[in-house]
Amino acid sequence: MNRLIPESLPDQTQDLAALESVDRAVAELRRGGAIVVGAKGNGVLVRAAETVDAWPLPFFDRAGLGAQRVAVTGRRAAILALSEPSVAAVELSSQAALSPTLIRALIDPQVETEKLPPPGIVAQVAPPQGAVAAAIRLSKIARLLPAIVFAPIEGDASAWAQSAGRHWVEAEAITSYDRVQAEELTPVSEARVPLKDCEDARIVAFRPHDGGAEHLAIIVGKPDAKGPVLARLHSECFTGDLLGSLRCDCGDQLRGAIAMIAKNGGGVILYLAQEGRGIGLVNKLRAYALQDKGFDTLDANELLGFDDDERVYLPAVRMLRALGFARVRLLTNNPAKVGALARHGIDVVERVAHVFPSNEHNWTYLQTKAKRSGHLL
Repeated sequence: MNRLIPESLPDQTQDLAALESVDRAVAELRRGGAIVVGAKGNGVLVRAAETVDAWPLPFFDRAGLGAQRVAVTGRRAAILALSEPSVAAVELSSQAALSPTLIRALIDPQVETEKLPPPGIVAQVAPPQGAVAAAIRLSKIARLLPAIVFAPIEGDASAWAQSAGRHWVEAEAITSYDRVQAEELTPVSEARVPLKDCEDARIVAFRPHDGGAEHLAIIVGKPDAKGPVLARLHSECFTGDLLGSLRCDCGDQLRGAIAMIAKNGGGVILYLAQEGRGIGLVNKLRAYALQDKGFDTLDANELLGFDDDERVYLPAVRMLRALGFARVRLLTNNPAKVGALARHGIDVVERVAHVFPSNEHNWTYLQTKAKRSGHLL
């Protein structure tokens, strides 16, 4: 197979500028900074809710804006009995002054309160294409709890952000982020890496142009690009893949896929940077803590405000095409993966079962995947 690393990167584009804007906004949110999210000239000053550990917020007060509010996903608002779960975002205001304790009770299911929702909370559904809904999506991209503290900006929000020295990011850049990042994936490094179950293996690293986390393609043996190629989409799992956690079957699936593909003569494993069904490692650990209280995998994710599965498979489509694979035999128990590839033009000619024995720690987890997520176990 020919080397994939290009001699030069594509020209800068408007999409690249949008990626970089979102990437900078993510960095600001993760360190506790405030940014401005704009939509059609309107905007909101935003901070990630989980980073609020003192009140009042000095910059928000100095900015001379209106009363601060909290926004959460429809999933989280439904848990609080304040909305339907299908809406993108819900704005929450309080008759009492906001405080870190009240904010934490609204956004974090690990905080036990006597009454949900807390007294005096007023809910209003946010416009689905507006700045608040986009800011919630941005917090998910940042792998934070999907909740924000915000204040509306009157007038020209872009000019306000510039005068205040705050980073401005367009809502459209946030909502198109997954698509653009997948399209802009570029192979940047590759090397031969002998593996325990297949000494003839190579790893190709794909990086988005905004410098985000790399996705990896593990080329096992000598796959025939004329195909169909035996392939697996594997979302990274630090606890299962690296530590051998017994709470899931991820490690078994990864090592089993390498062995099976090697025995088949060749294929590819796409190791995708979307830990914990796309919610990130920290939030996965939060979900584990909720599972220890009796909630199943899906309920735990929804208590935190996430959908049951936040993963996207556009990067996998881009990687397969870059590798020259258009037809695959997909090694999976998850019909959603089959559908995701098929919708984007990859011919899935066969679903190959990929089942491993359960243990006392992951039996309930596997049953939940089968009964509630439709996995074919």
